[in-house]
Amino acid sequence: MNATTRSAEWSGSTDPRVLTLAAVDVLVIAVLILLGQRSHGISLLSDPVASVETMIPFVAGWVVASLLAGVYAREVATSVPRAVRLSAVSWIAAANIGLLLRASDLFAGGAEWPFGLVMTGTGLVAILGWRVLYAAVVAKRL
Repeated sequence: MNATTRSAEWSGSTDPRVLTLAAVDVLVIAVLILLGQRSHGISLLSDPVASVETMIPFVAGWVVASLLAGVYAREVATSVPRAVRLSAVSWIAAANIGLLLRASDLFAGGAEWPFGLVMTGTGLVAILGWRVLYAAVVAKRL
């Protein structure tokens, strides 16, 4: 294996590209939740606990679903069609995990159907938008 081939490979969970991708995924989810809370008059500064309590179930859901689906694999992260398919499935699963956690006694809040619908739909648009952009840019560089 030559140096060019080695540099083109992703080295797993410690690869800076994987870490960046995961960090931005979590940032997208956090921003989505903060914007939603802001539209309901909840400020991160005035009630940081509420913001964190809302984020944790959905971030946990994303971690579980995305790892099970393999969205951080090189062939997924660098292919627009694969990124769309697996990111969509992962987010729908993550949103459902998040809603189940919010409906439990573990977290404050709830999981009324309008919230679930909005969270799933807007999250899908946000995650897919970011993932498609990333895959398209990285695929052109390969």
